[in-house]
Amino acid sequence: MSGHSKWAQIKRQKGANDSKKGLIFTKFGREITIATRQGGTDPEANFRLRLAIGRAREANMPMENIERAIKRAAGLGEGTQIEEVSYEGYGPGGAAILVSVATDNRNRAASDVRNAFTRGGGNFGELGCVGWMFKSRGVILVEIGDKDPDELTLLAIDAGAEDVTADSDAGTLEILTDPTKLEAVRREIEKAKLTIVSSEQAMIPDTSLEIDDNHALTLLKLVDRLEELDDVQKVYTNVEFSDAVLEKYQG
Repeated sequence: MSGHSKWAQIKRQKGANDSKKGLIFTKFGREITIATRQGGTDPEANFRLRLAIGRAREANMPMENIERAIKRAAGLGEGTQIEEVSYEGYGPGGAAILVSVATDNRNRAASDVRNAFTRGGGNFGELGCVGWMFKSRGVILVEIGDKDPDELTLLAIDAGAEDVTADSDAGTLEILTDPTKLEAVRREIEKAKLTIVSSEQAMIPDTSLEIDDNHALTLLKLVDRLEELDDVQKVYTNVEFSDAVLEKYQG
């Protein structure tokens, strides 16, 4: 599958900026709430909840915030109903954009996402216009360290990985799995005493799109504009950004 290998890279490049938005704890809180309502309050029995808690702790979210979100979902605390919804559209250069939202007000969320598309040089689309280009995948990022990338790749494939990409510059291995096998593959990697940088479910494009640098820079601004919205959890695109564009955007 083409076009997936930049997923972790884009996250690294944008991570420092994302953490400064002041919304990250709210986003994690909503993810924890939804995961709890779907699978219960026990992280050992609820893999999505365990993933959400792990990501929240990596971002230094206080345990009291995490526990509050779980209690709210279990009906033990105050709070409004949070639901998941996706919005779709097109960005500069014909880029496909998929927006994952967790909201207590669909009308507000739709309006905010539509406005972000318009102001960011994109076009808000109808349901299904680009969603077919993406598939749910488990994504595990592992530190290579002093290990042989080829051996790590074979280990991941034996564990059930569908695709593995090594990034020698970053010193990481990106592992793609069927979403239902994410937990099993992660456990095998943990048994091998490897360092897992991140583990999550993501919408990965079947194929990638290349656009010129100017469009790519405008697209990154649009993605940031969308991610700054309170209700938006994640934004996905089928564009493969070059290292030069990512460095220029951060510069």
